[in-house]
Amino acid sequence: MSTGTSDPGTALIRVEGVAWDEPSAVALRDAMSAEMRLRYADRFATRVAVEAATVAYTSVAYTAEGLPVGHAALRWHGADLELKRMYVAPSHRGQGVAVALLADVERAAAALGAPRIILQTGDRQPDAVRLYEKSGYTRIPIFPPYEAMTFSNCFEKLL
Repeated sequence: MSTGTSDPGTALIRVEGVAWDEPSAVALRDAMSAEMRLRYADRFATRVAVEAATVAYTSVAYTAEGLPVGHAALRWHGADLELKRMYVAPSHRGQGVAVALLADVERAAAALGAPRIILQTGDRQPDAVRLYEKSGYTRIPIFPPYEAMTFSNCFEKLL
């Protein structure tokens, strides 16, 4: 999967499907982990792990110069695909990167035959909540394995 998007005054963003263990993808997930540890430090010490064997698709967003600035992955959750590790580097937020990543994973999920995408995000990520709501995602009850994270916001989008 590959797509491009640009907002007025921003550089073109290229999104490419990559392997889960591709170095840019790993580095972006590590950056996300560091940010989330700080954001939710008072709530929990560990996150729900993503087993590589469950990952159906991984994408990385690149600037026109080839700098990796965003990440998203889909993992199987029963018949559904769950959006995991959606992340945009702080230096590139507000420039259409998240929109491009979301469009790319939605195309990938449809191609994989999933009936819907589900996701979980925390209450300290209001920008993520706004993005999902603007993109046609609707709220659903907290689903496993996030029940203990009562601060979760869970969403779905039918494909």
